[in-house]
Amino acid sequence: MRACIARGLYGHRGRMDHSRTPVLDALSEFRHRGDVVFGPPGHRQGRGVDPRVLTILGEGVFASDVLAMNGLDDRRNSQGVLQDAQDLMADAVGAEHAFFSTCGSSLSVKSAMLSVAGPGEKLLISRNAHKSVVSGVIINGTVPGWVHPKFDAERHLAHPPEPDDVRRAFQQHPDAKGMLLITPTDWGVCADIQGVADVCHEFGVPLIVDEAWGAHLPFHDELPTWGMDADADVVVTSVHKMGAAVEQSSVFHLQGDRVDPTVLAQREDLLATTSASSLVYASLDGWRRHMVEQGRELLTRTLALAARAREEIGAIDGIEVYGQELVEEGYAFEIDPLVLAIDVRGLGITGYQAAELARARHHVDFGASDTCRINARLTHADDDASVDILVATLRKIVEDARSAETPPPVDFPSAEGLELETVLLPRDAFFAEVEQVPAEKAVGRVAAEMVTPYPPGVPVLAPGERISQEAVDYLRSGVAAGMLIPEAADPEVTSLRVVRES
Repeated sequence: MRACIARGLYGHRGRMDHSRTPVLDALSEFRHRGDVVFGPPGHRQGRGVDPRVLTILGEGVFASDVLAMNGLDDRRNSQGVLQDAQDLMADAVGAEHAFFSTCGSSLSVKSAMLSVAGPGEKLLISRNAHKSVVSGVIINGTVPGWVHPKFDAERHLAHPPEPDDVRRAFQQHPDAKGMLLITPTDWGVCADIQGVADVCHEFGVPLIVDEAWGAHLPFHDELPTWGMDADADVVVTSVHKMGAAVEQSSVFHLQGDRVDPTVLAQREDLLATTSASSLVYASLDGWRRHMVEQGRELLTRTLALAARAREEIGAIDGIEVYGQELVEEGYAFEIDPLVLAIDVRGLGITGYQAAELARARHHVDFGASDTCRINARLTHADDDASVDILVATLRKIVEDARSAETPPPVDFPSAEGLELETVLLPRDAFFAEVEQVPAEKAVGRVAAEMVTPYPPGVPVLAPGERISQEAVDYLRSGVAAGMLIPEAADPEVTSLRVVRES
C-alpha cells in the first residue's frame, strides 16, 4: 500500500472542475430540447419499445440511449463532449490521457497490446492472462513471450511474476516491444508494478497493465498501488467490475512518451464499435464524479466492512480466507483487502459446489469459483446488511456441505505441467488446418483452440502450445468435478482441437 502518492489521487485532483459531467449534462440537455430523431437508434428513445420490455428494463434506459454524433453532440462533435469527459477521467486518476471503451476491457487490452506490438512483433505477456489477452495475441498476430507466474502448489493458485522473472524474460527475448502484466488477479493478488515497470523501462520499452479488477485503486491510499502511480505506461480498467458503471464500461489510461496517444487511439479505432453506447459513457462520467467527490469516504467504509467480513468468515470452521500470509510467504506483493478469496476445501466440497449451493438454496451469487475456492468482492455499494448475508450464507454452506456429494478428485498439475512449450504462433495454430482427436491422443500435439475454465477465464491450453499429459489429466478430472469450459469445441474435453499434421 502507498504511504503517499506522488501524483494521481492527490497530485492531480483539483486542476479541473470535477462537479461537471459532460456526457450526463449533454444527455440532460438533449432531453430538455426534445429533439426529434430520424437516425439510430430505431426505438426512438423508447417510443417503439414493447411495453412488456419497458416494464422490466424501464423507460429511462431507452430514453438515455442516444447517439454521440447528432445526439449528445452535433455532427462535427464541436462541443467535445466525450473528449471533455475523458480529460476529466484522466485528471481524476493521475493519467495524461484516458480513453473510454464501450466494448469492455476485452477490447481495451487488445488495443493496448496492438499499440505496443504490431502484427509479427513480440510482446512479453504474463501467462496467467485472461482469455481476452490470448484472443488479442491471435487477432493481432502478436508473437508472445510468455512470462510464467509463480505457482502456489499448496493452494493450486497462480500469482503474478516478479521483476526478476520479467528481467530474465527480456534477456531471453531482447526483441520484445513491451510487457503485459495482469494485476490484480481474480483472487485479489497484486504484482509489484513499480518493480516490473522499472525493468521494462531499463530495456527501453513500455509496460501495459491489465488492471481490469482495479478501477477503485486510484481513490484510496490504503488500497494496493494503482498502475499510473507505479510508472506503468498504459493501464486498462473495467469500471463495471469494481466501480459503478454499467457492464462493458472500460477505460484505458496513458502516460509518458513510450506509447504514442495517436497510435493508441487509431489502433483502438480499428477494433472498436462505431455505435458506442451513451449509457456506458454516461455511467463512466457519473462514476468519476462520484469517486472524486466521495470516493475516499465510501472506500474507507468499504475497507471497514471487508475487515469485519474477513474476521467473521475466518472464524467459520472449515473455511479459510486468504490474506496477508500470501505476501509474507512471498507469493504476492500486495493483496486487495476488498477481495475475499474463500478456500472451502476444509468442508470436503469444491468451490463449484459451494457456488451452486449458495445460488440454488440461498439466492447468493459469488464472483468466481474453482476447484478449491470461491470469491466475494466488496465494493462501495456494499453495506452491513450485504456483509451479514455473505457471512450467514457461508455458515449455511457449512451445513449444506455435510450432505453434499463427495466430489471426484482433481489431478492438479505441477507448476512445470502448466508451462507448456509454444511450438507455433498462436495465430498460425488457430487458423491452421485442424482436426478433433480424442483427448488421450492429443497429448504431444499442438493445440488449435483455447481451452479455458471459466470463470476465472485463464486458458490452460492456448493455440500453438504442445499439449501435455498433465494438462489433459487436469482438464478431464476438473470437468468431472464441475469445471466449466464453455468455449472449447468439446466442453467435456473428451476430445481436443489440434493442428493437423502433414
